[in-house]
Amino acid sequence: MILLFVVLAVLIIGGLPIAFSFGLAAMAGLWIEDLSFLNVATRMFSGLNTFVLLAAPFYIVVGDIMVRARLSDRLIGFSALIVGRIRGGTAYANIVASILFAGISGTAIADIASLGRVFINAMPKEGYTKAFAASLTVASSIIGPIIPPSVIMVIYAALADLSVLTLFSAAIVPGLLLGLSCAGVVFVKSLRGELPISSMSLLPEARPKALRDGLIVMTLPGFILFGTVSGVFTPTEAGGIAVLLAMLLGTVVFRELTFRSTLQAFRNAARLTATLFLIFATVQIINYVLILGGVQNDARKLLAVFSDYPFVFLVVCAIFFIVIGLVLDAGPALFLLAPILLPLTRQMGIDDSQFSMVMLIAVTMGLITPPVGVCLFVTCKIGNITMGEMWKELRWFFLAEIGVLLLLCYFPVLSTGLPTLIGR
Repeated sequence: MILLFVVLAVLIIGGLPIAFSFGLAAMAGLWIEDLSFLNVATRMFSGLNTFVLLAAPFYIVVGDIMVRARLSDRLIGFSALIVGRIRGGTAYANIVASILFAGISGTAIADIASLGRVFINAMPKEGYTKAFAASLTVASSIIGPIIPPSVIMVIYAALADLSVLTLFSAAIVPGLLLGLSCAGVVFVKSLRGELPISSMSLLPEARPKALRDGLIVMTLPGFILFGTVSGVFTPTEAGGIAVLLAMLLGTVVFRELTFRSTLQAFRNAARLTATLFLIFATVQIINYVLILGGVQNDARKLLAVFSDYPFVFLVVCAIFFIVIGLVLDAGPALFLLAPILLPLTRQMGIDDSQFSMVMLIAVTMGLITPPVGVCLFVTCKIGNITMGEMWKELRWFFLAEIGVLLLLCYFPVLSTGLPTLIGR
């Protein structure tokens, strides 16, 4: 079993695509354990043969369409209207826009690509340092995969055999806490007089339009959440209807979406879906090898060590997930680790929602940590700054988000309260 992870690490470090690395490592594991190769195709197909996975391409399309419809501009105006002209106001507007945009895009990269180009270039004109603007943008971007609807959460639900609605409802409070943690850093810096008073304001005659456009945009995530929570339709059905609603908003209401850009959104969604599903399928083989290789016995030994200390176990897991996130994207890391650790946490009495939120946030934080954080590279390129310059500011946001992780580890109700309230 150890050789399987060695092979996997060598292939990933060697630059082989993640899906092929997982597949070849799994084949090596089958050969090492002297297992039959006949079950490979069956395992891959059975892993993908689940209704929940149908929702993933829908949400990917929705996010891409809404980005191409330039909804980020309207959300920024809406955020400025909410925050107003206060010290650090534009920084707060950045966080609010990230929270609102998270309910549409569902990914961190989309948040940076859409909002980063505006805020990273606009905030220095008000007196913010470029390093601070870039750090705040990248720190708040990880809210994207947490606040529903989230693509990675849909696939994680299929992998862990959990309800998508349960995960969606469990993620709302942690996602808002991440936003509050970033706002806390901004607040402290504002009290010290390190941030300027916002000049991002709207003329009185422009405010009604900004309010109207913002509320119209927010009907999309509101529609998905209300429909799924009320039981009118499943999350998968909500994804299909959301695609139609997104196209309606982009073409008829805002008239920013063309036939060509819509077609390109579907093409991009097809490519990304194929990539995610191939990774998902190859991980099924690795999990099969690990199970037959006796991973449960190792899990029982780990259970004996932490059985009376669930909080310590969650903290250790969070640290481990952040480290794994340094070398693996959130999706592959979740696919690989969740099937191994979830049975263990269930035996310890840790709620699935609590563990899932700790795991999702910790792995996602790997996107904003050096040396290989994907979001860091994108932000540095947009802001034309070095990673070292940005990390001097980003570390404070990172520590604040670590605080959120510790709260989630110690207080299960932050993750389990809302699912329990709605009876899911």
